[in-house]
Amino acid sequence: MMNMWFKNTAFVMVFTFLSCGNGKTQVNNTSKASENEKVKTTQSTTTRSPQRGLSVTVGANQFEEYLPLLKDKKVAIVGNQTSIVFKNSGYVHLVDTLLSKGVTITKVFAPEHGFRGQADAGEKVNDSKDTKTGLPIISLYGNNKKPSVEQLNNVDVIVFDIQDVGARFYTYISTLHYIMEACAEQGKQLIVLDRPNPNGHYADGPLLDQKHSSFVGMHPVPVVHGMTIGEYAQMISGEGWLDTPKKTDLTVIPVKNYNKSMPYSLPIKPSPNLPNSTAVNLYPTLCFFEGTNVNAGRGTNKQFQVFGSPYLNPEIYNFKYTPKANEGSKYPKHLGELCYGFDLSENNKRFTELHLEILISAYNNTANKAEFFNSFFTKLAGTTILQEQIESGLTAEEISETWQEGLKIYNQVRTAYELYKR
Repeated sequence: MMNMWFKNTAFVMVFTFLSCGNGKTQVNNTSKASENEKVKTTQSTTTRSPQRGLSVTVGANQFEEYLPLLKDKKVAIVGNQTSIVFKNSGYVHLVDTLLSKGVTITKVFAPEHGFRGQADAGEKVNDSKDTKTGLPIISLYGNNKKPSVEQLNNVDVIVFDIQDVGARFYTYISTLHYIMEACAEQGKQLIVLDRPNPNGHYADGPLLDQKHSSFVGMHPVPVVHGMTIGEYAQMISGEGWLDTPKKTDLTVIPVKNYNKSMPYSLPIKPSPNLPNSTAVNLYPTLCFFEGTNVNAGRGTNKQFQVFGSPYLNPEIYNFKYTPKANEGSKYPKHLGELCYGFDLSENNKRFTELHLEILISAYNNTANKAEFFNSFFTKLAGTTILQEQIESGLTAEEISETWQEGLKIYNQVRTAYELYKR
């Protein structure tokens, strides 16, 4: 009885904390980068903090910085629905914009979820043609993750422009890795048009153990890496993470008037199951449920804002829903089954750390602990240790403490590649 009281009390404390909020940020450290490891950036790199009265300007909008690099070149775009150029009213896709400016685009490479961002997570996306421009679209998800020599034989420059959300298991940074590797091996120039990271204000979680490297985690970084995709590209290059001794000819077009303490709401959902800022905020924490028998809101209109399972204790988890097939989730976990869980969609707290309390509470209150975790959990965590710690009864605070030395080292490393103030 006392044990159940403790679990219930812990559960209440978790969600009282989430609604009231009192997070912590990681300690910042500094280190030097060797001159020969630095990559090229434009003059905009000197913009270290936002200037009052000036709006954030993403890399794609800074034509003066990168259009000269595309003149008389055959260009390939790595992009999706988030590859947009902002106008006074609304926005236009980068591909359409560059074509209107006379840039010769020969093809488009599409990441997970496809060029229009409508495919399910993990769904095979076939090569196709863009119905608007007629450009060939080559999928970089599935068996073909890295452009081949044949696919780049009529390309001089690749422009990478995809909105990231700052989590190691969000696969756009894995696509970036393979693009950089192909460019290094084949002598192609790569231009990364940077965008703000909505979770860029903190870094947290265990560092990935390379023994568990996969497409949902390729590099020895924490679960929340705290870098923009342009900074991340610089770190991939500088730390020698590519499987080739050759260096990528990399140019990053930084964001103007931006620092990482600034809240940033995405104008377009970056993937089908991250429909709004709340989902983006909760995603690094709730995505751990993808490696369990708990549904993380797929099959609802509150993806990564609710979670539930038929096996959670309904006396504690009194929010109920039934996952149904919908856009981005044709076969959601527990399809058609009544799930008991919790609704976090009204949470207005900006997370500054992972909240393992949510995961631990679900584990402690499931009817079948033996089947709670599946093999995907280790890939998401990047280590076997996290599951072992939860199963052994460690608290979130005790688990987090075991990350701190690794985070300290990581923060020292990443400082060398940062373009924006924290």
